[in-house]
Amino acid sequence: MENSTRDKIQKLIDSNSVMVFMKGTKLMPQCGFSNNVVQILNSLGVEFNTFDVLSDYEIREGIKQYSDWPTIPQVFLKGEFLGGSDIMIEMYNSGKLKEKIEIELAS
Repeated sequence: MENSTRDKIQKLIDSNSVMVFMKGTKLMPQCGFSNNVVQILNSLGVEFNTFDVLSDYEIREGIKQYSDWPTIPQVFLKGEFLGGSDIMIEMYNSGKLKEKIEIELAS
């Protein structure tokens, strides 16, 4: 991955408490997995920002290297990689996601 791509990803993560790299936008998700993440975060009332990886091939491939995670969407909370759709669903269903978000955003 080029340094400029890494820097762009880092800047997006650092400047947003909750950052989602996804296919589409939060208003118009372009895949079911991205939509799952948007619905979960919306149901928790969380403010979050998104980046449409379909609009930038370098970011789309770079984020996979950055997090060492092969799939999209990818969710970051205060700079920490949380996971993708399956992990978000699991954390949401167990109540751990709400708790973690509340703790992180309060600090």
